Amino acid sequence: MRYLSLIVVLFLVSCAPIRVNYDYETATDFTTYKTYNYYANIQSGLNELDTNRLMNALDEELQSKGLTLSETPDFFIDIKSDEFQEANRSSVGVGLGGGGRNVGGGVSIGIPVGQSNLNRQIIIDFVDENGVGLFWQAVSEDSFNPNAKPDKREAKFKAIVVKILENYPPKK
Repeated sequence: MRYLSLIVVLFLVSCAPIRVNYDYETATDFTTYKTYNYYANIQSGLNELDTNRLMNALDEELQSKGLTLSETPDFFIDIKSDEFQEANRSSVGVGLGGGGRNVGGGVSIGIPVGQSNLNRQIIIDFVDENGVGLFWQAVSEDSFNPNAKPDKREAKFKAIVVKILENYPPKK
């Protein structure tokens, strides 16, 4: 039943693609990392409820990969987020022109069609404070509906986390 609900969640949020970019320290041995925790002073840029939703989704996915939440972790997780409005690329051009006797002129105006999309960028950092420092980072970008209901927000965060962690640990 759990897999069916995950498939439904992924289907519902797959209409708007989640774009993710990864970066990591190539010399890192990811097999040494078994435990994690979050920085106590995370300034995620999300409200408290959304921060909790995102952290719960991260816990679920990381634990499915064999990692454990610990008070003495191998690495810490930092979360940052920012909202931005994507420029509207759809417009209609209206032009006027005239001319005669070797004289010409014209006026053109672009009228935007539709609304600009509100997007959210979420950055997840994995930091080894006893070793290499920042060793893995994922930056996701996705459309965002600030008026979404709590269950839709939770489903969106789960889909984002699944996409973010699908390539963790990186394959060499």
